[in-house]
Amino acid sequence: MPVTGICVGAYQVGRGVANSVEAVNASKAGMQWDQEKREWIFYYLNKDKEEVEQLEAALKAEKDGNTSGDAGKTDLNEKKVKDREFYDLLGVSTNASAGDIKKAYYKKARSCHPDKCPGDEEAAGRFQDLGHAYQILSNEQTRANYDKNGKPETNSADANLANEIDPLVFFAVMFGSHLVEPYVGELWLATTADTMMKDMMEQQQAMDMESMTEEDAARILAGKTSNDEMILKQRKREVKCALNLREKIVPYIEAKGEDDIEKFKASVVSEAAKIADTSFGATFLVTIGFALQVEGEEFLGFQNTVGGVGGHAARWKKTRKNTQNNWKLMGAGINAATTGRKAMKEVEAAQKALEEKRATEAIEGSTDKDGEGGGEGSAMDEEQAKMAAQKLEETIPALLELAWAINIRDISRTLKHACKKLFTDADVPMAVRVQRAEAIQLIGEEFYCIGKSRGGEKYSVKDSADIKARAEVAVMTTMAKAQGQEVNEDDAEEMISQAKKMRADMEAGGGGTTPESDDAEKESS
Repeated sequence: MPVTGICVGAYQVGRGVANSVEAVNASKAGMQWDQEKREWIFYYLNKDKEEVEQLEAALKAEKDGNTSGDAGKTDLNEKKVKDREFYDLLGVSTNASAGDIKKAYYKKARSCHPDKCPGDEEAAGRFQDLGHAYQILSNEQTRANYDKNGKPETNSADANLANEIDPLVFFAVMFGSHLVEPYVGELWLATTADTMMKDMMEQQQAMDMESMTEEDAARILAGKTSNDEMILKQRKREVKCALNLREKIVPYIEAKGEDDIEKFKASVVSEAAKIADTSFGATFLVTIGFALQVEGEEFLGFQNTVGGVGGHAARWKKTRKNTQNNWKLMGAGINAATTGRKAMKEVEAAQKALEEKRATEAIEGSTDKDGEGGGEGSAMDEEQAKMAAQKLEETIPALLELAWAINIRDISRTLKHACKKLFTDADVPMAVRVQRAEAIQLIGEEFYCIGKSRGGEKYSVKDSADIKARAEVAVMTTMAKAQGQEVNEDDAEEMISQAKKMRADMEAGGGGTTPESDDAEKESS
């Protein structure tokens, strides 16, 4: 046994030495270790992009087949729905795809638009009804809810608000991330919220399907598709960021001399300054800048320094920063949980006090006597609702701090993988990959420097007026886009500035808001 152990140990040591030499040589050549194939391979960014598109198409086909179960059937075998009025308005089957619904809407809209029907007083009404039907059926969540429950009892904004909120649009406006989207893609918070909402609607719809098999139900409940979809979305996001970065640094790669490099640097500085002028822009710059800078340093360090000393130094810097971010995330999570529990306890205590007060007044006969006193009960209910809303607003800064901590870690991880794809792309020689790393490092240094000078390292979301204004505009923007209106990023930022100014003017003039001022604010918005 000792002899056997020595022989096995010697074999493993020899194998490890051989594999280490192979790993060093393969890594130096720009190859990547494929965990599934258990071998060193060359990575190709364009090929990765094609694979992502193929997987996305396959997943969509599988998802459509599993959720509808009616693809390819005739209209006689349409999916059963609670109400089909909107489908009839558009002239489509209940099995119609999103593309079919869109085509039908545009075709109908052209024919019944008020401008195409001069003198027809009912044209505007028909066009509005058509738009409302398209608004419901073009959104996966609202369509699933309509199929299950039919038309809502009221068409008010409050009744349809939850269904019209698009997490992707909401978070983009809330954090002002449109200018940095080429670098970071869609934020993880937004994609997660969007997927969760879709899953909830799909599960509700699936539970009502008479033809649902046990396997399909088990798959939906287990969230298999959601997990696959989330992984694929993140991979697509990383590939897209890598492609955007590749396009961004073309001027640097094609530079003929120092003048061209200086022009590239000036364009980076100009872009960073524009980003810094937006809300949370400085924090975005610091986060993106550090990630790009350290990824470039790491790659160049392993390529250009003896024994990869520079690469190890950059990797240590990155590890230390990630540890700091993890501690911030943990602290923000604890603070958000503590703040939320405190607010809930205060709301419950106030509610209990109001109920005791109401019971005491009822016993004393001071309420509802001879039909009087009902106004006092309504006033107490209004006071309770107002107090609950105020307590909820007090928790928003803590929740947003947590959201930002999540965003920072998410952006760092995404850029880490995007840069790795860019630097190990075997479609170009090693010399070009080194140039890519140099360009990325330059962008990172400029972004980080400008973001740090604007206070981006110590981000703060304590400005409640800014939070409220951004939240209001984010909701309005999602509702507007759900109704087919176009709202660009500049319009959203201008609306946020106006909302903040209006709040500041009201607080300076009256120390608060009144019903009249609230109405004026809503009308202006």
